[in-house]
Amino acid sequence: MRRVAAIAGLVVLLGALLGLAPVPPAVLAASPKLPDGKVVIDTRPVPYFGIGEANRDRFGKLEFLGGLELLPRDRHVGGLSGLVVSEDGASFIAVTDNGLWVSGEIRQDEAGRPLGLTPVDVAPILGPDGTPLVLAGRGDTEAVTIDRSGETPRLLVSAEGHHSVYAFGYPLDTSQPAVPLSLPKAVKRLRYNKGLEAIAASSPDGPLGGTLVAIAERGASFDDDMQGFLIGGAVPGTFTVRRHDDFDATDAAFLSGGDLLLLERRFNLRHGIGMRIRRIDGDKLKPGAVIDGETIVEAGFAHQIDNMEALAVHTTASGDTILTLLSDDNRSILQRSLLLRFRLADN
Repeated sequence: MRRVAAIAGLVVLLGALLGLAPVPPAVLAASPKLPDGKVVIDTRPVPYFGIGEANRDRFGKLEFLGGLELLPRDRHVGGLSGLVVSEDGASFIAVTDNGLWVSGEIRQDEAGRPLGLTPVDVAPILGPDGTPLVLAGRGDTEAVTIDRSGETPRLLVSAEGHHSVYAFGYPLDTSQPAVPLSLPKAVKRLRYNKGLEAIAASSPDGPLGGTLVAIAERGASFDDDMQGFLIGGAVPGTFTVRRHDDFDATDAAFLSGGDLLLLERRFNLRHGIGMRIRRIDGDKLKPGAVIDGETIVEAGFAHQIDNMEALAVHTTASGDTILTLLSDDNRSILQRSLLLRFRLADN
């Protein structure tokens, strides 16, 4: 029986490493102590986006600025699934799919090209009772956004499984426990591992009036459109996003003009690995709408991508719109954590 239990535990852990299943709380509790402090992340440059195309920097409507492969010195610091960056792009806050905050500084040049990371701060994300979310079986945090609709800004974090959105103060204080948001009942009916993968808080000065836009990774079945939610703000309700070409939603971010960028990921035997970003007209985000969007970039095996799950946007002092993308390596030796930077070439 001990041998069967050991094999079962190994299967669960291998499945988690490959992104096939979440790690149960009991297994995590028995694992080494979660990091809480400084962690060094070594980096390796990603000088070009198209494999074998060192002289090409234009891809769709994006210009590749540069990238980094992230090599953390702590095995827990992986699975990067959500991201926000500061207004100047020099600092970031990320969440991981094992319930951690990861925050730090990005060394960059004047164009926003990433050059490296300073040692990052890592801490468990605390649930409403102060217990780390991951130890309560709620640590599959997938996205983060900054909500500026209230008197003071706050960070909103979505979690899969027990589908939730949690609020935290901003600037980040990792000792703060989560405050759960009230969500539409339909959110709780989403598939267990296909929950609110993409969230983005709209501008309080825009037509959505600070509404939180949340999009499920996939619909009720493989062929269904993706369910979207307009939570709080001026226009609460639901909408759907057309799903085609087997892509799933993984993150979203608003542009300064009010349009929404939707990051999508694909991985299957038919198409292999893929990444796509669609630009959705912000004026079409209304209750009952069925929306699509213009593809501004699509990439696959011929490009430097992995399991692309996180997207953040900032604007430089010169007015350039910069996109920062992160990949979720599922803490697997078969995958990579990538930080990629692009400039939106066609506004």
